[in-house]
Amino acid sequence: MGSEVKTEIFTVAEMGEQAAEKGTSNTHKRRCIYEQHVQPCLAELFGTSLFVFVGCASVIGNVGTGGVLQPAVAHGLALGVLITVFGQISGGHFNPAVSLSVYLCGGMKLLLLVPYIVAQMLGGMIGAGLAKAMCPTNSYDGALGGAFTPSISDLGKTTLAEVVMTLFLTTVVCMGAINRQTRSPLAPFCIGLTVTANIFAG
Repeated sequence: MGSEVKTEIFTVAEMGEQAAEKGTSNTHKRRCIYEQHVQPCLAELFGTSLFVFVGCASVIGNVGTGGVLQPAVAHGLALGVLITVFGQISGGHFNPAVSLSVYLCGGMKLLLLVPYIVAQMLGGMIGAGLAKAMCPTNSYDGALGGAFTPSISDLGKTTLAEVVMTLFLTTVVCMGAINRQTRSPLAPFCIGLTVTANIFAG
């Protein structure tokens, strides 16, 4: 009788341990899914929102000055800081062209590509909306909300400029942050400077 009781107690305790292990395993699995899939997308959403907000606000605040120093420096500094802060979470792409390039270079999984792009587009709209809500209407309208509208005759030149500047940016990202032989801890600084240079050039 005593041995039977001991066996039953041992069985109950063993079942409790298995249940605890299973619960821990489920919690760990949920945490891994969050950290690998949800958290990076939230970082891209938040980071893109801040980047677009600072970019639009700097262009809107620069109306009437006739130079590009303020927008160029603001974009570059904001991007460098955001990549430094969010780089370990999501890679700090904040741009669909960058995400596509990183995927093609083997720096991210295909499963994350579309969610990243969706998060970046939503973040861009949020950032632009915040700039519109914050800035005076006359300044906002004068700066076209921080955007530009090329004339029909300049579409070819504008497209070529965008292609070249995007190539410059994605090359720096892939070589400075993804490629094992050339990546550098200074990548956020280099990428921010690349955006600054692109704005001066473009």
